[in-house]
Amino acid sequence: MANFGLFFGFGVPARGREIQASKVFGETMAYWNQRKADGEIESIEVAILQPHGGDLGGFVLIRGEPQKLAQLQGSEEFGRLNLRAGFAVEGFGVVTALLDDAAANFVATANDITADLR
Repeated sequence: MANFGLFFGFGVPARGREIQASKVFGETMAYWNQRKADGEIESIEVAILQPHGGDLGGFVLIRGEPQKLAQLQGSEEFGRLNLRAGFAVEGFGVVTALLDDAAANFVATANDITADLR
């Protein structure tokens, strides 16, 4: 399983744009499902969070190889979908993510290179 991903976080639909938010979510999921079918990504995980008093309403986690995800991030369609999402939901953002073994290796490396700072 890939140790690299893209994390798409989002809040609630923008007031008055609930229908558009639902439409953009459908477009986005169709895009990622096609990327998975084409072998460009490994997996898609979607989470809608229960109300908890915070700004994060849900997220989509895309797993894949860093080079393939970087290529997708540079595509016009990726930019277009993200722009649409940003207009439809509050708090939309995308960040790269180290997952599983890559996250553990990052923490171990950080501990090693900062050991003298304790």
